[in-house]
Amino acid sequence: MPKGNLDDLSLFMVVVRERSFTRAAAQLGISQSALSHIIRALENRLGLSLLNRTTRSVSPTEAGQRLLDRLGPRLEEIEAELVALDDLKDKPAGLVRITAIDHVVQTLIWPKLEPVLRHHPDIRVEIVSEYKLSDIVAERFEIGVRRGDQVARDMIAVRMAPDQRMIIVGAPAYFSSHPVPVMPEELINHSCINMRLSTHGGLYAWELERDGKAVQVKVDGQLTFNRVQQILEAALAGYGLAYMPDDMVRDHINTGSLIAVMEEWSATFPGYHLYYPSRKKGSGAISVVIDALRYR
Repeated sequence: MPKGNLDDLSLFMVVVRERSFTRAAAQLGISQSALSHIIRALENRLGLSLLNRTTRSVSPTEAGQRLLDRLGPRLEEIEAELVALDDLKDKPAGLVRITAIDHVVQTLIWPKLEPVLRHHPDIRVEIVSEYKLSDIVAERFEIGVRRGDQVARDMIAVRMAPDQRMIIVGAPAYFSSHPVPVMPEELINHSCINMRLSTHGGLYAWELERDGKAVQVKVDGQLTFNRVQQILEAALAGYGLAYMPDDMVRDHINTGSLIAVMEEWSATFPGYHLYYPSRKKGSGAISVVIDALRYR
């Protein structure tokens, strides 16, 4: 039996990951019919059906799943080594995909990358703002950014920022008709702006700490968002209390547009780290991005 083309196997992996010929074709930049023809030709060469096809989705057959499990990691290693060849060029080049939350993109990633990318026009960067804890290998990101305690142990982690302090704030307009809370149990009597967690779908319980005593408070209020920028805007508009990163609200506190309360209960969390699989470190483009984002 003739060997299959490695490109065909890579296309097969994209179809399985996307569970759709339409989405896979759009991502790959080819027509759906061409992609379907390539996968069908691969199946004919192997003499096996690799995909279960329905009108709405596709899924791997037993043979397809085995192919994915056995060859998937090896193909990724081959792709990583090919990317690493960029080091042999005069200039680093290639695409670097990054996943991070919007606050980090705005305050850490873009301010650090923008001046560096001007000197590296052959490096392309795609930044996806999301709150879920992505599997960066499965979703084909080169770099993920999360708090240090959220990074998987099998990843290489590089600190991007100092430890992060969280703080409760509210606008003067809110406190004109509400008392200032002093203890965690008083928060249940306040309108608090909630955060919906993308990964699990639940509401984030405020994690407070004082003198080594940690408590989690399930708050309630009129508004719930899944982005911290929206929470900040609602707090500035006087809709309630918000639990925010100190660096995101410090300027508003200094100008008086927000008031910090219960500061003795402020908790500190591990700062943001970028992380990546060990086999990705050889890419010249990735090395440039990592060096730009590294905490100094």
